[in-house]
Amino acid sequence: MTNDFPILKVEGLTVYQNSYLAVRDVSFELFLGTNTAIVGPNGAGKSTLVQAVLDLIPRSAGKIEILGRPITRLGNLRHQLGYMPQNFIFDRSFPISVSELVGLGWVKERKIRPLHTLAKRNFGEASREKSAAVAEALRRSDAYHLRNQAIGTLSGGQLKRVLLAYCLVTPRKLLVLDEAFAGVDVQGTADFYTLLNELKQEEGWTVLQVSHDIDMVSRYCDRVICLNQTIVCTGVPEVALSPQNLLATYSPVFRRYQHHHH
Repeated sequence: MTNDFPILKVEGLTVYQNSYLAVRDVSFELFLGTNTAIVGPNGAGKSTLVQAVLDLIPRSAGKIEILGRPITRLGNLRHQLGYMPQNFIFDRSFPISVSELVGLGWVKERKIRPLHTLAKRNFGEASREKSAAVAEALRRSDAYHLRNQAIGTLSGGQLKRVLLAYCLVTPRKLLVLDEAFAGVDVQGTADFYTLLNELKQEEGWTVLQVSHDIDMVSRYCDRVICLNQTIVCTGVPEVALSPQNLLATYSPVFRRYQHHHH
């Protein structure tokens, strides 16, 4: 897949929530190995946009293609999408360990085998492959030490790393993060952004993320989409995050929250 082939192509996306126009006529493309942030005020439609892009909520108009296919006809290519929602809601008393949760994201590559070899197949092979993949994903997301913990005991930052391991355990092309750093402290957010950037380069991921952290976006992202129901501006951070563009995006009131990193 070449760098000039769009991993994600969105054309004229419009989404109503009941009678409210949440997203209006949004079009953009994402290319291989890029990290694009969507920024904008509360209620701008950022989460609605990414959920519609992933076909998690219905759209009123528009076309979405991922990896060259319409979103409704992805089939097995859907395994190449990773998604970290803003709030991962689960029953904290549910008895599942970190390793077991990450293992749910593992998909074995299915190879066509001659019929006469099926009877000889070693059924322990897949289990060993899965265990190795889970352990490696947890190591790379700096969460291996949590592998035996129940997921209900994790802090917010630990849970984000485990969800990142879930996305790592099977090769992905597109990773979508919806406010993935909500509830994580400043240092944890900086560490996570650094880790995400390293993994993006190693894995060749294309990343689409919703973020409120303008400073982190300007530091780590390649492109920015400024959204307020529709796209106000888009471009490299130096251009899209200019005071004029931020004012236009967040108007009538925009207040920049600056983190102080040591």
